[in-house]
Amino acid sequence: MMDDAAAYEIATEAQRAWLCRGAPLQLVWRSENIVFGTILPTGTKAALRLHRPGYQDAPAIAAELAWSARLCDAGVAVAEPIPAANGAWVVQARGLTFSCLRWIEGRPLGEAVAPLEDSAVLARAEDFGALIADLHNATDAGACPETFPRAGWDAEALLGETPRLGRFWEAPTLSPEESALLRAARDRARQMLPRATDFGPIHADTLRSNVMVTRQGLRLIDFDDCGPGWRLYDLASALVQSWGDPLLPEHARRLVAGYRSRRQLTVDQLDLLPLFLALRSFVSAGWVVTRAPEDRRRQRAYAYRAVALARMLLDGGSPWGDLG
Repeated sequence: MMDDAAAYEIATEAQRAWLCRGAPLQLVWRSENIVFGTILPTGTKAALRLHRPGYQDAPAIAAELAWSARLCDAGVAVAEPIPAANGAWVVQARGLTFSCLRWIEGRPLGEAVAPLEDSAVLARAEDFGALIADLHNATDAGACPETFPRAGWDAEALLGETPRLGRFWEAPTLSPEESALLRAARDRARQMLPRATDFGPIHADTLRSNVMVTRQGLRLIDFDDCGPGWRLYDLASALVQSWGDPLLPEHARRLVAGYRSRRQLTVDQLDLLPLFLALRSFVSAGWVVTRAPEDRRRQRAYAYRAVALARMLLDGGSPWGDLG
């Protein structure tokens, strides 16, 4: 893993592409990507983003940013990309890829394990549902570039022999019985997926930490995982961190109400939302094995949730009642 000093050195070189070499540079976030705060020659505060190697290539990142720019032009509240001085969305420095986004003043909507009671996650759920709908509507209206070279979230990516983020049914903290249950749920999910009809570019990671609360309202960030997928996956991703909370049914009701205030969601499709909640939990259970390979406790928490939702799927149940 690149240390902070090396990241600063390379980011200083990348600043040149936005004509701001010598401007303040502050490391503000380290996760899959490394993010620096800086100031452009116009005085605009910006986030200079060093993309993690080996996940998305430069054309895929450029497509993500072109989509985000068109969404902004359509009035959708998402992160606003800033092109380099030569007009390019991405820049290479020492073989690594950088991009730049307008700085967002605000705070994340919530933390992963925080309870829903008295939280912004619950209070702003309708607003967030409406924002997700706006994203889907603008995309269908032409905001997505014709060329969109992004890995998708189709049946193979979610449930194939080599799922995009890992073979979740082989997670090391699973018992043999749990592994068998997940394989059975995987088969059931593959049978059910053809019933979902709304497929197109999605954000694919609408977690609490990827929604910023600003003075102007909510703003969606971090399109790292975006690509073609079922629109229900975005709604499920917004709910998955609320699994196990007694207010999950109310969270789902408000999110869906906000979404339906801007975009059609028929009852037969809404009935598939528990399926997509399970799918999101499966993806996360595979992801955490590589994301936190030494953290068995965290892996077990993700596996436990996946097993519980697999059981729900096989039983034909739902974590909430009738959402309308």
